[in-house]
Amino acid sequence: MKDARPWRMIVVGGHTRSIGKTQLVCDLIAAFPGANWIAGKITQFGHGVCAQNGENCDCAPDDHTCALDWELRTDTGTDSARFLSAGARRSFWLRTKQGFLAEGLPLLRAALRESGAKAGAEPPPLIIESNSLLQFLKPSLYFAVLDPSKEDFKDTARSALDRADALVLRGSFELTSGEGPPWLRLPVRLLREKPSVSQREGEPVPEPLQVLVRRVLETPASVFL
Repeated sequence: MKDARPWRMIVVGGHTRSIGKTQLVCDLIAAFPGANWIAGKITQFGHGVCAQNGENCDCAPDDHTCALDWELRTDTGTDSARFLSAGARRSFWLRTKQGFLAEGLPLLRAALRESGAKAGAEPPPLIIESNSLLQFLKPSLYFAVLDPSKEDFKDTARSALDRADALVLRGSFELTSGEGPPWLRLPVRLLREKPSVSQREGEPVPEPLQVLVRRVLETPASVFL
């Protein structure tokens, strides 16, 4: 059963690893310290890797397909710990085997129901690092991080790019150039038509993103898990 309460939900995704998705989540949390965020990260492991501990295993397809843990400390080195350090009230890490995110969603719903939000009260906003979550819901906002210096482009990110409310650009994007990774030549239309901002490491959240987030925080929650 879906969670009966609506949520304000911001999802941050990107085309591959190590392009600053986690940092953008942290930056947004820190930019709105009074929002009382619940933050989280969703990771899908490859086949043959257990979602419970991220190690190679021989467990059956329906064993250890997903696991969710609440982060309790800010110094563990995990991305969920970084979210707490940035100012999130609570932070979680949901891990699933590749292709089993649907099986992990009940864990997420149950965890959020027990997250400390008062019954009958409007729950705090969610901010989640994920691409694949967009297969199951439409968030309040979806930001896609792009970096032309990275060749890889996940299929989940490619399919989600059209749904981005804004693109967050790392590095230099030259739309008229034929250079760069092959994927950069595919979304040229999107790069021209989608709202986009540039944010390099260490820079504050660009004002256009702050405006979008502020608008979500000031409007009624509407996302059902």
